[in-house]
Amino acid sequence: MNSNTIIDDKMTLEEKLAAIDQAMRNAQELANEEAASNGQVAAPIDPASLTICDGCE
Repeated sequence: MNSNTIIDDKMTLEEKLAAIDQAMRNAQELANEEAASNGQVAAPIDPASLTICDGCE
């Protein structure tokens, strides 16, 4: 997830936090849909996993 697509310097702190919350909800909904299509249940997404590159995990 690229933070530059979610927030910018012109936003207030409240707007930035709301945008991050919405991005997290969207990511969780996508994970839920993908899991459901495979007959599984998705675990809640750890916000920390969105701040580290896939290669570093």
